[in-house]
Amino acid sequence: MAPGAALRPLRLRPVVWLSHRCAPEEIMSTAGSLDMDTITRRSRAVKAAGVLFGMGVGGLIDGILFHQLLQWHHMICFSCHPGATAEDVRRNIFADGLFNVVAFGLTVAGVGKLWRALRAGVDPLPGRILPGAAAVGWGVFNLVEGVIDHHLLQLHHVRPGPGQLAWDLAFLAFGALLVLGGSRLMRGAPRAAAA
Repeated sequence: MAPGAALRPLRLRPVVWLSHRCAPEEIMSTAGSLDMDTITRRSRAVKAAGVLFGMGVGGLIDGILFHQLLQWHHMICFSCHPGATAEDVRRNIFADGLFNVVAFGLTVAGVGKLWRALRAGVDPLPGRILPGAAAVGWGVFNLVEGVIDHHLLQLHHVRPGPGQLAWDLAFLAFGALLVLGGSRLMRGAPRAAAA
């Protein structure tokens, strides 16, 4: 370019964001072509990470709130009867500890999966996908733990005693609301992120 020559402004075409009016191969961007398989893979990785994370955090909240702070129940209620011994309480604490190890492991697995997805180039992180998936994961935790532990195996109840069925059903209803709300949140995400 010759000295003193005028620079022309750079004109960019507007980017079309996954409109129903154009096929993926028609999408143009200054950053290069958009690979739909890559977007779908990355979005699924973020969803899976969110579900694992939500299951782990849901378990930790359950263990901390119901087992430790409120002391309504333990994972396996060895001492939830008159005449319980110190050994029964020790076994309760051990079972609760194993439960917390599994919940923490799920949380770490979710964070690790999210880390890998981010390193693979999820950019920007879809704002509604991760919290929606985490809510789904927490809800799935409540539904699985509630049906298996409270109803099928009857290892414990949310709050044993009078009205325990109502507490157990409320726990399941909360889980179902988390799954529905999380799913709705993910569906409301932009199409490029939710693919």
